[in-house]
Amino acid sequence: MLTTHQLHINGRHHNLLPATTIAANRSEVLLIQADGQERRTALALALTGRMKPTSGTVSIGHDASLGSLRRRSAIIDSPDVNAPENHLTVKSLASEDLALVPFKFRDRTRPTAWLVKNGFRDILEQWIEELAPARLLKLQLELALANRDVDLVVVDSPDRHTADTGAWLPLLEELASGTMGRVPDANAETPLRPLVVVGIVGRLPDEWDGAAAVAGNDLLLQYPDDVVPPVETPAATDAVVESADDAPDPEPDPEPDVLAASETSAPEAATEPEEEIR
Repeated sequence: MLTTHQLHINGRHHNLLPATTIAANRSEVLLIQADGQERRTALALALTGRMKPTSGTVSIGHDASLGSLRRRSAIIDSPDVNAPENHLTVKSLASEDLALVPFKFRDRTRPTAWLVKNGFRDILEQWIEELAPARLLKLQLELALANRDVDLVVVDSPDRHTADTGAWLPLLEELASGTMGRVPDANAETPLRPLVVVGIVGRLPDEWDGAAAVAGNDLLLQYPDDVVPPVETPAATDAVVESADDAPDPEPDPEPDVLAASETSAPEAATEPEEEIR
């Protein structure tokens, strides 16, 4: 189980990730809606232990160690982090990803053999940019499963490639159920490998009725449904200052003593009462 409590990240110039509390269970997909690619990527990095939060906690099971979280998680298709580059071939991508697996196995240095065994023979020599979104995502998910330590997979913005949720949502569900990654000749008694799967999206699909959350939901959780939380608005502050009724008192005139003397002498002479004529 993946949990966060008031997970919060400050950016250089703004609040990168407002306080967020979520819980994601093994064998299920949790979709988290977050506004803006920068926020989605920050959340993906934090959930996988690759970015230290400003405050709050993130843990997998009862383990809150960032090192353990990094070892047990995989971040998928994150822009400017590890999204596959279009100039790579499928074989090159597989070679790079398999080389990063932190233990030795037979196909670690045999990307062609791995691709053939896992059903990607037909795209061996294709460029990344030639692949349909669903095919590319499945390839990345299968590569992540090559690391047997992975218990958590976080997919960054799968909906940015296509508006068709059928291209990515069924794959996340298959991954969570543990049925993905089973080679065609796998023994029927081979146990399934269910995972914790999180998809961070720009918009929750209309048809989605599974687990869902919103980045920054701690603010919303503090207020009842019929109460609108307060929002700081700099424009409102400026409007108060510019209001005529609430305008500050004018600054006192300079050199009040000099002005007072000049203002009293002349009027007294001019307004001195004339002597009564009898």
